[in-house]
Amino acid sequence: MTKRFIIVAIIIAVFLGGLAWFQFIFKPQMIEQFVSKMQGAAPTVTTEVAKLESWTPELHAIGTVTAIRGVNLAPEISGIIEDYFFESGDDVEEGKLLVQLDDSVQQAELAANKATLKDAEINYDRQSKLVDRGAVSQAALDTATADRDSARAAVDQVSAVIEQKSVEAPFAGRIGLRTVEKGQYVPTGEGIVWLQSLDPIWVDFPVPETESGRIKLGDAVQVRVDSYPDKTFDGKITARDVRVSTDTRTLMLRATLQNPDKTLLPGMFGDVTVGSGAPKEYVTVPKTAVTYSLYGDAVWVVVPGDKEGSPEDETSAPESGGAQAAEADQGEAAEGDAENADAQEDDAAPKLKAERRFVRVGPNRGDRVAILEGIEAGDEVVSSGQLKLQPDSAVEVDNSERLKAPAELPRP
Repeated sequence: MTKRFIIVAIIIAVFLGGLAWFQFIFKPQMIEQFVSKMQGAAPTVTTEVAKLESWTPELHAIGTVTAIRGVNLAPEISGIIEDYFFESGDDVEEGKLLVQLDDSVQQAELAANKATLKDAEINYDRQSKLVDRGAVSQAALDTATADRDSARAAVDQVSAVIEQKSVEAPFAGRIGLRTVEKGQYVPTGEGIVWLQSLDPIWVDFPVPETESGRIKLGDAVQVRVDSYPDKTFDGKITARDVRVSTDTRTLMLRATLQNPDKTLLPGMFGDVTVGSGAPKEYVTVPKTAVTYSLYGDAVWVVVPGDKEGSPEDETSAPESGGAQAAEADQGEAAEGDAENADAQEDDAAPKLKAERRFVRVGPNRGDRVAILEGIEAGDEVVSSGQLKLQPDSAVEVDNSERLKAPAELPRP
């Protein structure tokens, strides 16, 4: 019986000893190795220096290009197209005949009415002479006068109808696509072709009610369109609407642009930039340097870290080892001086660490953004590699391969 208790006690002691060894020796060693592997070398980042720039306040809006004069030409009266005198894309002068409708019936009526008018005028002259001689009454002359005026009105009426059969350019401009052919019947009011005056041209755009007060007539505007991404069109604000929209709380503005090449066309989308006010100084950083999150926007700043292996740490070592310990230490140090000289110099050099600073972001311009609070000009900010950083973690800076801005930046 006693022997069994001894065996069980030995088994329990071995089990408890193994558990203690695992808990207090093996497990800490594994954790230390895991952490050392996770930490690894300091992450490599690219940096840029925050700089002070002078920016003129700008307001961005979405506008629509509009012709100063534009109309879809249509006949005032129905008829069959006899001929047309233009081609698609032609530049025409004011008054140029564009489309002629068949007016043969009206021309015949005009000839008949002119003959009636001639007879009425002859009868009027005859009755006038007879009245002067007293041969006829005044009533006969009045009847002849009415017949003459009626015949003249008939001639004018038919002449007006004939004029309506001719479609002319009401102003100088460029013709659009022709959609009619000879012999085609055109009803009254149906569009035949667009005529647009393209130089100069307007761009209409809305601005928020809160920003409308600082925009004045004559302020310069710059317009970019998707059709010509590398070209900027300059103009000036020439008109303001007389009311603010109650639906959107925006005020419509109109800018006039010179368009000598006629590259801007009515209906185009326009990205409008209005510059107004005095220039302001901003601390700017690359857009890629700002990390946006729900709890605040932040910028990682590279700052000098603590020095390691400094002489003060060596001199502050305890002296309780006696003379023999000191001599032993000196001997060991003397043997390793030659091998560890370079490592000591590296340890004495200042390390770099990443410091996260929460900032207040301002306006942006191109690939840079203004920082209103949080950093100062001259701070070295991380422009790429932020995902690898932890607060106060050591970093390595390598600016040999910085991020390059794309040829065309996304629309703000």
